[in-house]
Amino acid sequence: MVLPKADVVLKNGRIFQGLQEGFVEALAVWKGRVLAAGKTSEIEALVGPGTKIIDLAGRCATPGINDGHQHLLPFGMGLRQVDLSASEVKTLDEVLARVKAFVDKAKPGEWIFGGRYDHFHLDVKRHPFREELDKVSPNNPVYIKRTCGHMGVANSKALELAGIDEKTPQPTGGFIETQNGRLTGLMQERAQELVTKAMPPLPIADLVRGIEEGGNVFRSYGITSVMDAGVGLVQGYDHYLAYQEARRQRRLPVRTYMSLTGGPAGVMDKALPQGLKTGVGDEYLKVGSVKLFTDGSAGGKTAAMRHPYKCSCGSIGIFIYSDGELNDWVAKYNELGYQLSIHAIGDAAIDQAVNAVEAANRKVPVAGRRHRVEHCGFTTPDQIAAMKRLGMIPAPQPIFIYEFGDLYIEVLGEERPAQSYPMKDWVEAGLHPVASSDSPVSDFNPMKNLYEMVTRKTDRGTVMGADQCISTEQAISAMTYNGAYGSFSEHVKGTLAPGMLADIAVFDRDLFAVAPEEILPALADITIIDGEIVHDRKGEVLH
Repeated sequence: MVLPKADVVLKNGRIFQGLQEGFVEALAVWKGRVLAAGKTSEIEALVGPGTKIIDLAGRCATPGINDGHQHLLPFGMGLRQVDLSASEVKTLDEVLARVKAFVDKAKPGEWIFGGRYDHFHLDVKRHPFREELDKVSPNNPVYIKRTCGHMGVANSKALELAGIDEKTPQPTGGFIETQNGRLTGLMQERAQELVTKAMPPLPIADLVRGIEEGGNVFRSYGITSVMDAGVGLVQGYDHYLAYQEARRQRRLPVRTYMSLTGGPAGVMDKALPQGLKTGVGDEYLKVGSVKLFTDGSAGGKTAAMRHPYKCSCGSIGIFIYSDGELNDWVAKYNELGYQLSIHAIGDAAIDQAVNAVEAANRKVPVAGRRHRVEHCGFTTPDQIAAMKRLGMIPAPQPIFIYEFGDLYIEVLGEERPAQSYPMKDWVEAGLHPVASSDSPVSDFNPMKNLYEMVTRKTDRGTVMGADQCISTEQAISAMTYNGAYGSFSEHVKGTLAPGMLADIAVFDRDLFAVAPEEILPALADITIIDGEIVHDRKGEVLH
């Protein structure tokens, strides 16, 4: 068979097609698909007068990164909100200064929203108090979220607008903190909904802009696909409508798998009558799983654990639902034919999630559903065995160890964190762990995930569970093929075999040959989606 001339050819470097396919020297792309792969001499015959040549010059190319659990819309919106990133903000004064800078430019009464602070990294080693926010914003409502997204602090104006005072009852699955009989402003888990419901909705056009701006940032890092793990967390059903509008306007920069928020505060009452079932759509925008929450975050000490946190008066975290409630929700969505994405970080929460799927399986078999445990942080061997039997998938964020590992040690001791996010155990069990970022909770840079998986080091250099290190090839596969598997798309993307979608990332060095410390500063030089070059950092691609 005579093959057509290629639209794009990559050559002179290491091209990782996938774990099964291995490496090749050159690869040809035609009409958005991989045309052929092999030796440079074999691919040269496919170069024509219109072919774009990418000379890798010793660099490497991989399938496009699939960030299989993150929050594209919130990330994009965050680009225009108060940035309190823990990597930059180390003092309470800096938190307040950044909030004040936004207040000074805001209209009277306009809401100020921000996120990504980490009290563990602040000089005061605590959350800000509402009175401290009041000093810089006495008239504008303010709400700032901790980096985990499971808690935040409101100032007095925000609490007033939300109708919250010292007599407000504790909401189910949430906690409103008081000290000495007064509100501190800290809202945990579902208590946050009381504040966010008081915020005025944004126009769909603003949400579309967030999707576009966030997606453009992602693909400049080699990210070609994402799963928004909670469509509905921003303005309910508007979140879904914004994705549809972005797709219609051709302003959706990356392929997106939408996990629709379920439960009592979710969007399923509107999604279900519209026929929005798992798999509806195309490979650029597709309805995915239903998202349910069981617990919070380990760093915030709200992840539900079998055994108490250190120095927490016996606290084992927060359960969002009772066992019976979660069982009912999981059974309902399973019977309707949906894939489930169940947020569970603590081992007790993972127990609850796995048990709920087990119970649902007794009513309607779950085989082939690929129900997911999002985060799946503190997994035990018995849970891994049960997940394998039920065909479940862990969707972890290895970067949590890099960014929060030392905090885990502080709140849990050394033993449990060393056993957390066990990538090697999952890989060897054949569970296809979806290595992802949970951005904007953590940095979206895939190099930090890759570095952590091959070293198990925190950003302070602490090694946690070195026996769970995996190879660069396995780690890249977890960030590419496994993300595709988790969204039922492994037959069209996630590897660079002939016939697959031509979603490709070219990095500025050979990630498979450099020392681990050289992975962290690596950059994406070129990103290709559907055979089109959408990012060219150095402007090097020529005919």
